[in-house]
Amino acid sequence: MKKIVLTIVLFLPIILFSQSNKEQKNILMVVSSYGKDNGSIRPGYEFDEFSQAYLVFKNNNFSVNVASPKGGKVEADKFNTEKTYNKTLLEDKEALSFLDNTMTTADVNPEDYDAIYIVGGKGAMFDLPFDPSLQDIVLNLYERKSTVISSVCHGPASFVNIKSNDEFIIKGVELTSFCNIEEELFGKKWVKEFPFSLETKLEERGAIFKQADFMLSKVVVSGKFVTGQNPFSTAKSAEAVVKSFGITPVKRELYDDENSVYLIQDILDNKITFEKAESLLAKNIENYDIPLIAVWGYYKTIAAKENKVELKKAMEIMELTSPHFFDQNLEFVLARTHYSLGNNQKAKKILNDLISKNLLKEKAEKLLKEIK
Repeated sequence: MKKIVLTIVLFLPIILFSQSNKEQKNILMVVSSYGKDNGSIRPGYEFDEFSQAYLVFKNNNFSVNVASPKGGKVEADKFNTEKTYNKTLLEDKEALSFLDNTMTTADVNPEDYDAIYIVGGKGAMFDLPFDPSLQDIVLNLYERKSTVISSVCHGPASFVNIKSNDEFIIKGVELTSFCNIEEELFGKKWVKEFPFSLETKLEERGAIFKQADFMLSKVVVSGKFVTGQNPFSTAKSAEAVVKSFGITPVKRELYDDENSVYLIQDILDNKITFEKAESLLAKNIENYDIPLIAVWGYYKTIAAKENKVELKKAMEIMELTSPHFFDQNLEFVLARTHYSLGNNQKAKKILNDLISKNLLKEKAEKLLKEIK
């Protein structure tokens, strides 16, 4: 009896290890090879997107490998090394080794993987849609059972030229990606060189395009496809991949920028009042990226154009950050928005404050005269 018990005890770690291995999923992350000189000469992949997705997969016991069209070292666009997820990744020697020594997509055996996650960044528009090896990988996953095809931001550009049985594989599939309004607001440097408009091309190929407001989180799951709209959709899109395999993602602390875009979304959807939002910021200021919220409000004024309902939303978002953040240019935009909405007294107060501080004095005085 003792021998039987001893045998079970000795072999128990092996049994558990085998079960763990059986449950482990293999995922291929793909990044663009196009980048050069941190995106100054040619745009590359988005490091924020890679780091967030990689950490989700690693923390949920996925086996990760990384590939690119050319293989070898890949270059990201310039990024903020102080963001929590980037700092964490930069301390991960295995992850950095993957990025320094990516597999070529031509050397990938698709049968080795249960899923693919294609990272965005503007470089993805230039090489990923035209890489036949990547197309073969995606098609293999598409035609096999129990697989997941996922991407974020500009990553869905990889899908636009792939067909199965003479039909585009995204026909009738609900997808999201970096959308036209986001290109209009943020893509000025490279968008004119893009081979196509991503949102428009996805729709031309028969996809059913879904989106949230610009730079807010949106994840779409449709069949075996999982897509995220923009960098702020990355972590949730990666977690959606995990869930697609029937696995509950491990709990984690939301990042400051995630909390910020979710707060904006909740305000716009009338899930919380501005008073509640003010209270959340005051009590948990360290959990939010206040400049991000303010800048979102600024871009909303641009996107709103003459739409007064949208301008009011933009103004309220910017005002939400005023007790915690000051930027003279944003203050001027706030004054101009108040003026556009007929709130002349509030506009005057902001402009007079700028003048008293000798900030944007000439512009402030000019607008003040116009109001009078």
